[in-house]
Amino acid sequence: MKLVIGDKNYSSWSMRPWVLMKHFGIPFEEIKVWLGEPDTRASILQHSPTGKVPCLITDDGASVWESVAIMETLAERFAQSPMWPRDAAARAHARSISAEMHAGFGELRTNMWMNIHASFPGKGATPGALADVARIDALWRDCLDTYGGPFLFGEFGIADAMYAPVVMRFNTWRPVLSEPAAAYARRLTDAPAVQAWIADAMRETHPIAYYETCE
Repeated sequence: MKLVIGDKNYSSWSMRPWVLMKHFGIPFEEIKVWLGEPDTRASILQHSPTGKVPCLITDDGASVWESVAIMETLAERFAQSPMWPRDAAARAHARSISAEMHAGFGELRTNMWMNIHASFPGKGATPGALADVARIDALWRDCLDTYGGPFLFGEFGIADAMYAPVVMRFNTWRPVLSEPAAAYARRLTDAPAVQAWIADAMRETHPIAYYETCE
C-alpha cells in the first residue's frame, strides 16, 4: 500500500493514518508531497480526487481519502489489530470522539495550527480556541477515568491517532491543561510511532511562511 502525505511538520491530517500504520506495523510506501507549492494540488490529484492529503492507495489500487475513512479501511483489513476497542460500547465511544475531532474544533485549528518545529507558548489563545482546549481536556479525562489509560481506551488505537496532532499543537502553543490531560499528552508524545513522526518532521527543511509567523 501507499500513503500520500504532506509535510510532517505541518500536515496534521497526514499524521493520523501514518502514526496508526507505524504503530501496528502495517507496511506501506510513503509518498510525500510538499504543501504550499505551485504544483502541490496537481501532484496530489494524481492520487486523490480531492487534491488533499492524506490518501491511501490500497494494494488493489483503490484510493481512500479522508483520515477517518482511511483508518476504518485499515481496521477492516487488519481486523486482528485492536485499532478500535473490542467492547461495543467502548468502540462506539471511540468512534464518537474520533468523529468529533474530524468535524470539530475549528477555532483550535485556526489559531493553534500544527508546526512541530515552532514554539509559540501562550499565543493563539482566543476564547474559541480555549473553549476547544477545555472540551478536549474534559474529553481526554473522561476517557482516561473510564478506561484506565494509559491511552484513551486503554491501549493505543485510532482515537489516539486522531488526537496525536492535537498533542503536537499543545506542545507548540502550550495552553494550560489539567494534569491528567497533560500526562496523557506526554505519553502520546513519547509513543514510538509519534516519536518517529516527530523525528522526521524535525529533519524537514521546507518552511511555509504562513505557519512560521505568529503575531
